[in-house]
Amino acid sequence: MKLAYFHVAADVPQGSRPEAAVVIDVLRATTTIAWALNNGAEAVQTFSDVDELRRAASKWPKSLRLLLGERGGQQLEGFDLGNSPVSVIPNLVSKKRLFMSTTNGTRSLERVRDSASLFTMALPNRRAVAERLLQDQPREVWIVGSGWEGSYSLEDSLAAGALAALLLENSSASNYVVNDELNAAIALWKTWKDDIEACLRLASHGQRLVGLGNHDLDFECCSGLDQLSVVPTQKEPGVLYAG
Repeated sequence: MKLAYFHVAADVPQGSRPEAAVVIDVLRATTTIAWALNNGAEAVQTFSDVDELRRAASKWPKSLRLLLGERGGQQLEGFDLGNSPVSVIPNLVSKKRLFMSTTNGTRSLERVRDSASLFTMALPNRRAVAERLLQDQPREVWIVGSGWEGSYSLEDSLAAGALAALLLENSSASNYVVNDELNAAIALWKTWKDDIEACLRLASHGQRLVGLGNHDLDFECCSGLDQLSVVPTQKEPGVLYAG
C-alpha cells in the first residue's frame, strides 16, 4: 500500500481518487461517528451544508432520526445533539439514523466521497481500521485530516501517524509512506503515544474546547486507543454504516 496524508480537505488532489481513503477528525466528529455506530445507530449521514441536512432529515421518520450539528465547538440551535462522543449513548441512538454536520470533519468526508472505499477513523477504532486495510490491501490509501477551518491540526496528525505506524509494523515492505506529511505524523505519534490526552489538550482545538467549558469526558473518550472494533464504512454517498 502507498500511504499518503493530507492535513485538510483542501490539500487533497483534485481530479483523481484513491482506492481507499480514511478520514480523521479526532476532536470530535470521527470519534462521535465511531461511538454512535458502535452503540447501535442505523447509520450516520454526513453533510457540510446544514440546509441540505435539514431537507434530507425531513424525509426520515421523526422517531428514527437524530440531528447532530456543531459549529465552533457548540451545538447548533434546534438540533438534538452537538458533536460529543459521550452523548451518543445506546438508548438514544440505537436503530436511528444520525444526520450530522460539523465545522471540519464533514467537509473532509465530502472531499473524498468518490473514493472506491471510504472509512472514518479516530483513536478508539484505529486498530480496527488498520486491520481492515491490511485485509483489503488497497494499492493506495489517502489519510485525510480535518484540521480547523482549513488549517493544520495537531490531533488529526497524531492519529494519522498512529494509523500509519501500525500499518507499517504489521505489514510487509510493500507498504510504504509517499509524502513527508505522513513521515512527520509518524514522528509526532512516536513522541506522544504514551500521553495521548496531553497532546489533545495541547492542540489549539483542544484549547478551544477547554475554553468552552468542561470537556474532560470528551478528552478521555477521544484519546482512548484501540477500544472499538467498528469500522465506519461508506456504502452510499455520504452515509456511513458499521463495518
